[in-house]
Amino acid sequence: MTSPIHPVPHHPGDRDALLARYRQVRAASRALCAPLETEDYVVQGAPFASPPRWHLAHTTWFFEQLVLVPYAKAYREVHPAYAYLFNSYYETVGTFFPRAQRGLLSRPTVAEVLAYREAVDAAVDALIAAAPDTQWPEVCARLEIGTHHEQQHQELLLTDLKYNFSLNPLHPEYRPAGEHARGGEPASLRWLREPGGIREIGWDRAAFAFDNERPRHRVFLEDYALASRPVTNGEYLEFIADGGYRAAPLWLSDGWATVRREGWDAPLYWQQRDGAWHYFTLHGLQPVDPQAPVTHVSYYEADAYARWAGRRLPTEAEWETAASGAPMTGNFVESSYLHPHAARGDGAGYAQLYGDVWEWTQSAYSPYPGFAPLQGALGEYNGKFMASQFVLRGGSCATPADHIRPTYRNFFYPAERWQFTGIRLAED
Repeated sequence: MTSPIHPVPHHPGDRDALLARYRQVRAASRALCAPLETEDYVVQGAPFASPPRWHLAHTTWFFEQLVLVPYAKAYREVHPAYAYLFNSYYETVGTFFPRAQRGLLSRPTVAEVLAYREAVDAAVDALIAAAPDTQWPEVCARLEIGTHHEQQHQELLLTDLKYNFSLNPLHPEYRPAGEHARGGEPASLRWLREPGGIREIGWDRAAFAFDNERPRHRVFLEDYALASRPVTNGEYLEFIADGGYRAAPLWLSDGWATVRREGWDAPLYWQQRDGAWHYFTLHGLQPVDPQAPVTHVSYYEADAYARWAGRRLPTEAEWETAASGAPMTGNFVESSYLHPHAARGDGAGYAQLYGDVWEWTQSAYSPYPGFAPLQGALGEYNGKFMASQFVLRGGSCATPADHIRPTYRNFFYPAERWQFTGIRLAED
């Protein structure tokens, strides 16, 4: 089973460079698990929040089933049941264990999953060295998408773990905040005007990008303005105090039904203690920082806040056009803070377009003109989810810095809020 995907440029140094990247990404997953106790690896607090052990195993499954099985002819699977246990949703590869029941299994043990990773890593090392030149472009391309796939799961591992920990009355810390915590005044909010006209968005380079970022194409934009920074907790508190969660006219119909059904009165992880708002973080329970970007809000909440503020959410074309010239620097997972920082400074440009919080757009997640899904199993990666979801841009404090691009399209259902999702406003 092979399929054409966009390979990285091939030259004599590619194998060494790709092997180095593969090892670095695989080591980063293990490093994220270093603070965990064995018991932490197996908890699943909700059907959408997989246990850390599953993330470690599933990313290994990807390399085993989509790289080693089709290309390493002498390779033998570590365990015949792993193809079933650790498949996520790839119908073309085979059946899979129910997602909601991943936390019910005590076996394979954490030690066995780590041994599985080591065995697959050794086989991938050997394949990178020995793959014939005729196969190398496809092997290289699959390894490249596999490393980016694992980086996506590194972020999911942290956000799933945060949800799992949040259910514990002990409010456990994943990692102390330490010297990374910052307070103080945020940058002032300004409106930056962007001219309309015919623009191009989407990826058109030889370097890696997911298929849903292609092809590059033209869009027409009216003149618009984008906020210089995301909405802060302090600004969102004004929405709460003004009865935003009780004002039906502010909400989309599905959003209002969700608010009533779920009993929402604040972002996820917020709770009042002794008359003050606190939120659960990966550093345990903390007072809400009014200067930091609000996060863990759904599309419905972002849209309602925008309407309350007399603004709107940007389209993804507006966001990408504004962000394309900005430096891709920010608060990513490498900062080790794992929570949004307050924006700093009052410079002339945008703040926090990258990192800190994924920013909701009003754009439905749909194919670009000319989009064609990949053939075979990799065609299931993005294309089959292009319905009933909305696009987010920019990455978060849990995203690896070298994983993000101006064209990167994240997507979630409008009621979901366990990711580091936030709000940047726009206006006509």
